[in-house]
Amino acid sequence: METLSPGLLKMWISFAGIGLFAISVLLVTISRTKLTGFWQFLMSTVAVLCFIIASIIMVFIVMAGPSA
Repeated sequence: METLSPGLLKMWISFAGIGLFAISVLLVTISRTKLTGFWQFLMSTVAVLCFIIASIIMVFIVMAGPSA
């Protein structure tokens, strides 16, 4: 099995962050338009957690700089 180069690994990790941003947007949209009460709160909380994790991923990817 081949190992991934550092640049390719960063690319896949950043795609995961972008995906979490997209999931966050979808969850907030659904919770604001379709849900009420406890489910709205739960969905919004999950969306915020996805957003925070995605933000941390992106900060680490950007601060790590270009790969060799």
